[in-house]
Amino acid sequence: MSSEAARKSEIERIVDLERMGPGGAALEVAASDGERAALAKRFGFLALPALSARVTVDRSPGGHIVVEGRLRAKIVQSCILSLEPVPQQIDDTFRIVFRQDFAEEHDPQSGEVVLSAQPDAPEPLAGSLLDVGEIVAEQLSLAADPYPRRPGIKLEDVLPKAANTGKAAGRPSRDRQRGHPFAGLAALRDKPRRGR
Repeated sequence: MSSEAARKSEIERIVDLERMGPGGAALEVAASDGERAALAKRFGFLALPALSARVTVDRSPGGHIVVEGRLRAKIVQSCILSLEPVPQQIDDTFRIVFRQDFAEEHDPQSGEVVLSAQPDAPEPLAGSLLDVGEIVAEQLSLAADPYPRRPGIKLEDVLPKAANTGKAAGRPSRDRQRGHPFAGLAALRDKPRRGR
């Protein structure tokens, strides 16, 4: 989340945590046509016909920011085998915990971000502005099938069929040599050279 915060999200929905009441905040996120088109481009979808989410933002007793929501979307991706359109319906829930004004820890030698080994460790959040729209966008990318495949299609269906000439394996025939992209070079190589 923090690495994406540097640029404006395609579906920006800002919650100011300093102005948030004791009961937290509830948002209905419904992406516009332009926002859906921009997100489809960002994630490499063929289309994003629908995207909505219900999200609540609240403070836990320990002072952490808890974001919970339910995401619903319709996406269309390219089949990894045939490149044909593959529709997917998403209905997913999520829960993310942030720790406000908690900077990311960096390795002093490599400078890379150090990730906590705890699965429920809070994510860092600098400042008091939380982009709920960007959280929804990130959850959409996580819920999308990373390897979309058209139902019933197999790898054998898209691989080129091996030509069965009925001849024994070995040296290729003259006809097959002629069709080879380097057949002309092979003919030049075999031609006797003239002395100068």
